[in-house]
Formats: sequence, structure tokens, C-alpha cells
Amino acid sequence: MPGERLSMRKIREILRLRWESHLPQRAIARSLRLSQGSVSDYLGRARRAGLSWPLSDGLDDAHLEALLFPSPPDVPSDQRPMPDWAAVHRDLRRPNVTLALLWEEYRAATTDGFGYSWFCDLYRAWAGRLKPTLRQVHIAGERLFVDFVGHTMEVIDAATGEVCRAEVFVAVHASCVRAVPQHAPAIRPARPAGCGRPASSDPRVG
Repeated sequence: MPGERLSMRKIREILRLRWESHLPQRAIARSLRLSQGSVSDYLGRARRAGLSWPLSDGLDDAHLEALLFPSPPDVPSDQRPMPDWAAVHRDLRRPNVTLALLWEEYRAATTDGFGYSWFCDLYRAWAGRLKPTLRQVHIAGERLFVDFVGHTMEVIDAATGEVCRAEVFVAVHASCVRAVPQHAPAIRPARPAGCGRPASSDPRVG
């Protein structure tokens, strides 16, 4: 994991907030002033170590650290189990699936497998050898690409407290990207920020 390792006290607090208080990872990260990636990493380590809450009274910091950060296996790289990259590639197309999640599943099944950075490098090298199935040539600034992301987000009415589900609309024009949450039935594409004239809510303005 990049960056300085957290103290065992803070790691225990991450586990407590997740397993005892049932807080989502984002709330834990905000409470402890950590990145969500760091929280996810420590929770993943705890799952792979087979830990559960409450932690055993006899589990001191040294033992906990050894469980969370085991020494890498002394196995040559060419003898380590190789992931099924085709399956990894297919799984990445599913909603909410990331390389980090697939790596956790891989390491849970193969304790002497590759570390996360190596796993990512190997996958990208494998994917880089795939032949592209579609090639499009675009003149800069000629086209605008628009779409909705796969998941909605919550929008809270400040006056009434009503919670609405909003689609997130994304427009890409040249090197400019703008993501706009919309919960109205009729959606009018907004101009990307910084690209041409600013977006207007007036329907007479194109």
C-alpha cells in the first residue's frame, strides 16, 4: 500500500467503525481523514487475514500487524499462479467491479499470488496486446459525446428535505469534460465547462 503505514490504533478504529458501527467506507474515510482507497485496503487485508469483530483480547499490536502485513511468499514470479486475464477483462465490464476488487478475490484464493501493483501491471500488459475491435478517427472539436453514467445519485431538496434520485449526465467535447446531475424528466445537454459559451438554463439559448 502506498504511503506511510497507519498505526495499529487507527487500523483498529477502522475495523471498529466498519464491523461494529457498520459505517460505509466513505464515512470512515471522512471521519478519520483518510482516503477511501486506504480504508478499502486495510479492510481488505483484514478480510484476507480472517479477522472478525470483536478482535480477540489476546491479539496485540505486533500479532495484528503480522496478520495484516504478512511477509511476501518466497516464490519465483514464474511459479506464481497466473490469473485468468480473459475472465478479469470480462469481469471489469460489470458494474462496480474494479481491479482492486478482482485482485482481492485472486489473493483470497491464492495466498502466494502477485501483489496488487504487479497484478495491475500484468493485466495492463495483457490488455495492451488485444486487437482493437473499433477504430474511429475524429477531428478535434468536431463531435460531442454524451451519455449517462450507470448509477444514480441522491439530491436532497434543501427546503423540504426530500431525497430525489438523479441521473448523472456526462458530456465530452475535445479535451473538456462536464458531469451534470439531472433529476428532471426532460434533460437538456449542458455545454461542457470551459468549451465555448457557458451553459444556460434558458430553453431559448442553444
